[in-house]
Amino acid sequence: MIEVLAKLGRGPVFLAGEVLECVITFTNPLSASSTSASSEMLAWASAQIHCQFHASENRVALPPSDGSKHDVQAENETVFVPNRGERGQCILSTPPKILFCDLRLDPGESKSYSYCETLPVDGPPSFRGQSVKYVYKLTIGCQRVNSPIKLLRVPFRVLVLHGLKDYQFPQDEAVAPSNPFLEEEEGLKKDSRLADLATELLMVATSRRSLHLYNISNTRGKVGTFCIFKTVYKIGEDVIGTFNFSEGDIPCLQFSVSLQTEESIQEEFQRRRGQPGSFSTHARHQEACLHTAQSSFSLPIPLSSTPGFTTNIVSLKWRLHFEFVTSGESAGTCLVRGSQSEAVTWTGVEQIEVDTFSWDLPIKVLPTNPILASYVSQFSSTNSITI
Repeated sequence: MIEVLAKLGRGPVFLAGEVLECVITFTNPLSASSTSASSEMLAWASAQIHCQFHASENRVALPPSDGSKHDVQAENETVFVPNRGERGQCILSTPPKILFCDLRLDPGESKSYSYCETLPVDGPPSFRGQSVKYVYKLTIGCQRVNSPIKLLRVPFRVLVLHGLKDYQFPQDEAVAPSNPFLEEEEGLKKDSRLADLATELLMVATSRRSLHLYNISNTRGKVGTFCIFKTVYKIGEDVIGTFNFSEGDIPCLQFSVSLQTEESIQEEFQRRRGQPGSFSTHARHQEACLHTAQSSFSLPIPLSSTPGFTTNIVSLKWRLHFEFVTSGESAGTCLVRGSQSEAVTWTGVEQIEVDTFSWDLPIKVLPTNPILASYVSQFSSTNSITI
């Protein structure tokens, strides 16, 4: 028996273009019955990253694919197919890397191997929607002699920051003498600079603030104004806005604000022409606001949510969805008891005619630091199997 343990050192969330590093440890456990003849042998082990795409047949019409033949690979074949048995199509994969050949482990012995691979910058982000799913996995395959291949899958999350792949790093080290023994160190340095650059680009894009003022009105008149200071956010930030109803001519009884995403299938892949998009609500604020002069809301963007993106099949957009309930009648009367002018009782009406209307404000949501997103990831940094 051999235990295979795969550990992502930095966490299970990465930016496209970063280097994923995984330490894979093979252990022959020491037991009470172990003897010198209890050595274990593995013929080989390989690792590869792949992205699986799965679409709902009720909403997405995909052209027929001839890649399904790989999913019926027999268990006794020696071909390493990382997506064997997976649902959907493999739309992206890195070249496989061999970890070792002919490994012998004595009882209690362990050996570790480091797998490093740069995540493709032209792939989609990780996404689990109502119509489409993009799932990234690192698959480790190993085999004993005359035994079926065993696969260990390590799921992880990929965030895509558009524009990052087009940035050219300055060649400030060009005048320094080259050292072939520092190749790995320089690679890690470049990866660190990539993460720092992404953080800087996100900071610049989301820190700009300017007053955006919108008049809220219906066919009968002005209800109030809405103020927001920015429309570009990172996942994990709060969307904050304020209302001013004191300048309105129409009384507002209630309002609600929902933070939503719209998942839309591109026209050429729609199952039915003109089919509507799918909406998901991530946060919601509702408030009764009769006789309220000013109000505000704060909606958190979940760290586990997917930033906006577009592929040839699907697009994801973010928006604030507003709903207002207004009235044109008197909302209540004030009763004064006797001569005590200071004792005032407000009585609400039992029935009132209302009008409702809605409004959508598009916003832009970008990724965040992958280390921060790792804290709330559903994926574990450590995965294992026994073969």
